[in-house]
Amino acid sequence: MEEEKKKPVLVVLAAGMGSRYGGLKQMDAFGENGEVLLDYSVFDALRSGFGKIVFIIRHDIEKDFETRALARFNGAVPYAIVYQEIDSLIPSEVYAEVKNAGRTKPWGTAHALLCAREKLDAPFAVINADDFYGREAFDAIGAFLSKPDLKNGCIVPYSLKKTLSSTGTVTRGICAVKNGMLASVDELKSIAREQDGIFNTDPDGSKRLLPEDMPVSMNFWGFPATIFADLSHYFDDFLAASGKDIKSECYLPSFADWLVKNDLLDIEILNADSEWFGVTYQEDKTSAMNRIAELTAQGVYPDVLWK
Repeated sequence: MEEEKKKPVLVVLAAGMGSRYGGLKQMDAFGENGEVLLDYSVFDALRSGFGKIVFIIRHDIEKDFETRALARFNGAVPYAIVYQEIDSLIPSEVYAEVKNAGRTKPWGTAHALLCAREKLDAPFAVINADDFYGREAFDAIGAFLSKPDLKNGCIVPYSLKKTLSSTGTVTRGICAVKNGMLASVDELKSIAREQDGIFNTDPDGSKRLLPEDMPVSMNFWGFPATIFADLSHYFDDFLAASGKDIKSECYLPSFADWLVKNDLLDIEILNADSEWFGVTYQEDKTSAMNRIAELTAQGVYPDVLWK
């Protein structure tokens, strides 16, 4: 049992609303047997040395999550459930104000991770439930998090050109790298491929050309379990500055940027050369399903993941 505690933990962010997708994409079927995308991440994590999965969900999707995701595990996956709600860890006066103002969604990915604090007593990785990250990425981050006396964090970035949607714009955390370490993360919205390259369009209409191979965050982070005092402090500052904005969200890339710039944590870049795909829009689903079918036909995944 003591050895099991030392294994890294995978945290799956599954409380998202899926507004651009038009539904709960974290529970949409992509595999031949109804597998959702997180099935493949969990499968890769377990064969890469992770010991437990922590799923962060909302109470209103709990029943669907159990039937569409958890029921297929057949006892093969050790997991815990954590809930992220609008009022989770929020001071009562802040919650009352934003509720009256009409806030309807939780407070972002950094807030979600903070909600899982009590379940994380070992180094852990964080992923989105609705993204596919690839076996190589899990091998790399699993080996990193299994190091004795781990002190640094890490990120598995992906090349910008491989993370775009042909349907519409995307938001990506643009990573600056120095000597193999993360120097900064800049969250850019409205990124899309145009005729002359990949551009970010600012709200004022100005455009910025982005390098094709620029490393970007797809929320595949690794952290030691000691970060939560800093995360709690960061989230308190966020609430003080932006808590009254009903659309404000506290993001993990911004937290990582803050950690690095304040010399609170060194974050290493893990170059895993792994494949990523996801489903920002409903139109992205067919290509994702086709790729899952190809990987299964190639033997990367068995026909039935959980037996």
